[in-house]
Amino acid sequence: MKNLLLLSMLTFTLNALPLNYTISFTGTGASTTVGSVVVQNLTQSTTVTVPAGNTLNLVSIISSIENVTADNGNMSIFQNASNGKSTVSFYARQPGATKFNVFDIDGRKVASAIIALQQGTNSFELTLPQGVFLIQVHGVDINYSGKIINPSASKGNPTIALVGTTDQHDAALQKAKSETTGVTQMVYTTGDQLLYKATSGNFSTVVTDVPTGNKTTNFNFVLCQDADGNNYSVVTIGTQTWMAENLRTSKYRNGVSIPNVTDNTSWGALTTGAQCGFKNSADSISKYGRLYNFYAVVDTRNIAPTGWHVPTNTEWTTLTNYVTASAVGTSLTTAKALASSSYWKSDTMTGVIGNNPILNNSTGFSALPSGYRYYSGSFEFTSICCKWWTATETASSDARNWEMYYGNSKANWNGMFKLSGLSMRCVKD
Repeated sequence: MKNLLLLSMLTFTLNALPLNYTISFTGTGASTTVGSVVVQNLTQSTTVTVPAGNTLNLVSIISSIENVTADNGNMSIFQNASNGKSTVSFYARQPGATKFNVFDIDGRKVASAIIALQQGTNSFELTLPQGVFLIQVHGVDINYSGKIINPSASKGNPTIALVGTTDQHDAALQKAKSETTGVTQMVYTTGDQLLYKATSGNFSTVVTDVPTGNKTTNFNFVLCQDADGNNYSVVTIGTQTWMAENLRTSKYRNGVSIPNVTDNTSWGALTTGAQCGFKNSADSISKYGRLYNFYAVVDTRNIAPTGWHVPTNTEWTTLTNYVTASAVGTSLTTAKALASSSYWKSDTMTGVIGNNPILNNSTGFSALPSGYRYYSGSFEFTSICCKWWTATETASSDARNWEMYYGNSKANWNGMFKLSGLSMRCVKD
């Protein structure tokens, strides 16, 4: 009888404060067809992929009892009535950081953990007091929820502990029900910052938003393709459209190769264009882009994709001034608004990039800590900083660059030797 009463209370509470927004997607510009959309909740550090043709359904953690039980087929819960402990198991299609929350029937969070999971079936042990609880699990391609009615209280504070990961199995069996019905659900709390990355063939556009109701989000698709055939995501910030990734071309616009110089001594003696990966690693190129000396950046054969150009110092100033003005009155800083939420070294100072990085990247600029190559040829500081060239020369041996550090709250300009190897972002003509 007591359990039935608790379940009745749960149903009433869950329906008391519903939040249910429908987000649809359209495309304009070079394409009117929207393919898949990767949606990141930057505030909650969760991600879902909306397949082509689906709409996004944003629901609160207490939107409805149907939402609580929607994904139970993908999450198993085993309860031990004698000691108040429960085992929760679910399948992770991709490895990555996963957020595990437990709420009571009043919507109060009683336990929380962020745990790096491996691909496969992951099992957790929960120790909880007596009552009814809502479980939510969010991570890379993960959006599971369920409920526990716990008749016996465990001793001590509520805890969430990873038991282990078992062997992999067919991920197709774990496909969320929403993906087959034209609706993809994501848990959302009013005020959360979302980042959408939409693709349409060779086009990719990033948009950020804080939805306050049903709406249509439009993606303006713009071609950004380099001489190697690499296609880049783009993002509009203020009046400018920027690449949302670092340049990784190995060729000038006319197809001529930019020399890949790996030897430190040779790099330090150059007076012509050169490029490399960080520590000459091919893996770093796919992640961080290539590093270029200033001679490659200003070569008349043009390093930028057609329709794009190397930004001047003034254009970088326009970007940072817009972001700074937009951040006035919020807890967000310029550097955090531009920085990605991953790969940065952590820091305890409020407002800097490395502090609580899940709040980063409200602009969608997605700056990564790509490091740089010193003029002598040595490599420095991945996870610590990023530096980008401008087209602005300051002396016969120096040129202007913009940079961000994990422990700073601002993006700043500086001067670097032209022989240095820095990252590149291009801006649309």
